Parts: sequence; C-alpha cells; structure tokens
Amino acid sequence: MLTKGSLFPPKREPVPPVATPIKSTLPAGVLSPAAPPAPSEIPSVPHHQPNASLPGKELVAGARLTVGPGVKLKGAEIQDCDTLVVEGRVDATMNSRFIEIAENGSFDGKVSIDVAEIRGRFAGELTAREQIVIHATGCVSGKIRYGRIVIHDGGELSGDVRSLTAEPAGGEAGDDAAARLAVKTA
Repeated sequence: MLTKGSLFPPKREPVPPVATPIKSTLPAGVLSPAAPPAPSEIPSVPHHQPNASLPGKELVAGARLTVGPGVKLKGAEIQDCDTLVVEGRVDATMNSRFIEIAENGSFDGKVSIDVAEIRGRFAGELTAREQIVIHATGCVSGKIRYGRIVIHDGGELSGDVRSLTAEPAGGEAGDDAAARLAVKTA
C-alpha cells in the first residue's frame, strides 16, 4: 500500500550559506573582485552608427528614436533627438542632426537636419545642412534645400530643389525655372 511518505519526499529546510573568509592573493593596490572598477578602467564599447557608411562624415551619437514598422507617429514636434530612424510612418516637424528613412518608411512634414539618408519616401520641406543621400529605393518630393546631394541610380527627387549655397540672401528667388528640378534616375 502507498502512503503519503512514499509518494512525496519530506520537505527539506534550505541550508543557509556558510560565510568563509576570503584571503586575497592580489598585491597591494590592485582592486579586489568585490570592488567596482574605476571609470578609467572600464573599456568603451563602440556603438552602431547609422551613418557610418557616409564618406568623411563623423559618427552621430546621442539621443536616438526609432519609429518601428507598422507604427504611425502623427502631429508631433520631435525635439532633442540626434538620430531619427523611420521604419513606419511619421507626420511631424523636426530639427536634428541625422534622419534615416528605411525602405518601407515614410516621413511627411518639415525637417531641418545635418544629414538625411533616404531609402523610403519623404514629402514636405527638407533642409539638409550638410548632405542628402537618396538611395535607389528613395523618393523625395517637396521643397528641398541641401549642402551636398547624392542620388543613387533609381532614386527619385522632385519639387523645388536648391543648393543652400545657391539660396539668395533674401530667401526665395521667385519663379526662376533653373531653380526648379525634377530628377528621376533610371
């Protein structure tokens, strides 16, 4: 016959840990394993930088916001963000350092930025103080101002497009036909 004792072993009380003194074999002045390392002894870990592929461009570090696939951000004013990565849809204004629009991402609004790297769609006002890179899958339209521009084969650009160096001192140049540009590379 089975009894409770034969089916279930008796409860055992946990054994408390025994504290044993640790003798250090480390020479004097060397940190013990329990002491935290000094800040100068902590190795720095390199971070992934989205614009590391840009030739001659310093790496952007700092505050980073990623709008993931399927996410919609509407009516926002994005502030204090060094890097914005758009994989979903954004309708906003932004003044920052770096924007990356992924292949399936889209941005509608007004952006003043150092560097824009576009694989998806941008529509609105874009001022890239340093550089715009439009990849083969990128489509940019609207009022575009740039320091330098790179358009990969297949990239599209249309609208009122001007170099910042060509911008007249008074702001707008009127209806100068040479200032308007529509480009579609094959």
